[in-house]
Amino acid sequence: MSYISSFLTFALSMLALFSSAQTTRYKCLIQMSNYMGEGAYIAISLINPQGDYEKTMYVLGADKKWYSSLKEWHKFNTKKPANINAITGASVTGGERTNLTIELEDAKINKGFKLRFESAVEDQKYQPKDVEVPLTTEALNAKTDGKGFIRFVRFAKM
Repeated sequence: MSYISSFLTFALSMLALFSSAQTTRYKCLIQMSNYMGEGAYIAISLINPQGDYEKTMYVLGADKKWYSSLKEWHKFNTKKPANINAITGASVTGGERTNLTIELEDAKINKGFKLRFESAVEDQKYQPKDVEVPLTTEALNAKTDGKGFIRFVRFAKM
């Protein structure tokens, strides 16, 4: 009987571990505002329910020397450096749009997390919270308007 009990405990533990690691891929469309100037650097971060940075999801702008212009994200990334080589893309200029793929943990949906889009353009005002998208089923199925260089962001489940 103890073997069965041990096996069940092990099986339930593995099931809990597997289910907490399930993810869903989302296509993310970023439509930029019609601004004049250089390409925008954008950091997309997972923010926990307490309002703290948890993870870098994507960075647009490949030249690392300009990452410090994304001031809030850069502070976080300096403390907890992430290997962002696989999650970077080209900067985006005024009026352009870009599509990228973001993988979100299912366990974070509808739990108070959000995605923050920070943007910076050379010689223009830094936007620490250009867009914030609550990780809710509803918000991930809607368009979220930006406040600065980003006109809007829209997600689609892949």
